[in-house]
Amino acid sequence: MKYEYQEGTYTGERALFMSKDAHISNCVFEDGESPLKESRNLSIENTEFRWKYPLWYCKDVKCNRVTFLETARSGVWYTNNIEFVDCNIIAPKTFRRCDGVKLINTDLPNAQETFWKCKNVTINHVKATGDYFGFNSEDVDVTDLYLDGNYCFDGGRNIVIRNSVLNSKDSFWNCENVTIINCTIDGEYLAWNSKNITFINCKISSNQGLCYMENVKLINCELINTTLCFEYCSDIDAEIRSVVDSIKNPISGKIKVLGVKELIFDDNNIDKNKTEIIIGNGK
Repeated sequence: MKYEYQEGTYTGERALFMSKDAHISNCVFEDGESPLKESRNLSIENTEFRWKYPLWYCKDVKCNRVTFLETARSGVWYTNNIEFVDCNIIAPKTFRRCDGVKLINTDLPNAQETFWKCKNVTINHVKATGDYFGFNSEDVDVTDLYLDGNYCFDGGRNIVIRNSVLNSKDSFWNCENVTIINCTIDGEYLAWNSKNITFINCKISSNQGLCYMENVKLINCELINTTLCFEYCSDIDAEIRSVVDSIKNPISGKIKVLGVKELIFDDNNIDKNKTEIIIGNGK
C-alpha cells in the first residue's frame, strides 16, 4: 500500500519524518529542515524542495522531475539507493556518504562539493558546474557528463568515464584505478599523484599535466597545449597522436609520440635510458 501526498505544501522541521511506502507528487517543502529524514521506499515526482537537508538517512528513493532550490543545500546525505531522473538540483553540497546513487538527464548548475565520499554512483547525461565534484568517491560509472569545475574526482577510486567533457584544473588527483574513454579534458595539473590511470581516445589540454604518476597509460590520445608532462612518472605506456609541447624527467616506460617540441632531462637522479621515447612513426 502506498501513502499518497498530492499537491500539498509542507512546512516545519521534519514535516514527513520517517515516511514509508509513500508517493509524493506535485508538492512543495519549505521553511523546515529535514522534511523526509529517515524515510523509506519513496516515489517523488513534480515536487520542489526549498529548504535544507530534505533527504537524509533515507533508503530506496526515486525522484522524477524534482527540483532542489539553492536553499535546499546539503540535500542528500547518508542515503542509500536513490535515483534522480529529469531533475534540477540547484543546491550545492548534495550527495555525501551515499551508497547507490543514479542520476539520469539531470542538471546541477551549482554543484560545489557535490558527490563527496559516495559509493556505487551512476551518472548518465548530466551537466554540472562547481568545484570539488566527486571527492573521494568510489565505484563511479559516468557517461555523457559535461562538467565545468576544478578539482573533480580528487581521491577517487574505481572510476570509468565515457564520452564526457571535463573543464577542470587539478582533476583526478590522488586517484586509483581510473579509465577515461572518448573524453575531452581541459585543465592544468591533470592527475598528479595517481596510479593505474588509463586514457583512451581522449583529447587533453593540460599545463604540467600527468606528473608524479604510477602506471599511466594513454591509448590513441592527443595532448594539445600540454607542457612538462610525465615528470616523475613511472611505468608509462603512452601512444600520443599529436605533437607535445614538452616532456620532462619521466622515470620509466615507453612514450610513442608524433612529435616533441622540447624533451627535458635535467635531473641527474633520472636514468633516461629507462624511458623509451619513439618520435614520429618509429622507423
